[in-house]
Amino acid sequence: MTASGRSPATAGLFALTIAILTFIAGPALAQGERRGGTPGEFDFFVFALSWSPGFCEAGGGDEKGRDQCRTGAGLGFVVHGLWPQFQRGFPTQCQSASVNPTRMAMEAAREVFVEEGLARHQWRRHGTCSGLSPSDYFAAVRTARDKVVVPPELRDLSAPRTTTALELERAFVAANPGLRVDMMGVDCRGEVLQEVRVCMSRDLRSFVSCGEVDRRGCRARSITIPPPR
Repeated sequence: MTASGRSPATAGLFALTIAILTFIAGPALAQGERRGGTPGEFDFFVFALSWSPGFCEAGGGDEKGRDQCRTGAGLGFVVHGLWPQFQRGFPTQCQSASVNPTRMAMEAAREVFVEEGLARHQWRRHGTCSGLSPSDYFAAVRTARDKVVVPPELRDLSAPRTTTALELERAFVAANPGLRVDMMGVDCRGEVLQEVRVCMSRDLRSFVSCGEVDRRGCRARSITIPPPR
């Protein structure tokens, strides 16, 4: 008998059953994720700026961001995505997921994303829920990028910097009129900065309060911001 009280044969059958069910169900949903749904049905956007050195330090360059993480790339904040969001939870892979970006749309995407693969992934996972065409979605990403100003002290970082999530949020608030700390969140892995997420209205003209995004932010007592490679 195993420690669980099952015979080896029963335990093996149980494990196989779980594996089959997991395969059928597909990967687990992220917290708050609502897969499927109607394009255009959401409350506001979350614009995510990834801190490239933190992403690469966490192993991102091993699989997805080889060009982004190559030595000498010198990248700081880069666009991660523009995500339709509900007040609670967020939609993904909506009904227009079968619509593939045209060559012209991908040319627009290359102006804002560091990797073509990332742009395509963001369209499939998030852009399909925006109610926009691929071209219009990538244009919206560019609008969001142009609206959010990166604080001057983070544009030419040459050495590691230690700060807190609140101090980082306050730096963005100072650089962006109309932005408040309850309108954004900071994501970290351990104590290393991963990205900054800013909540914006559906028309991208203003910043909006987003309690859930704010609450899910980094809880580390301090954050290290590694410099660009």
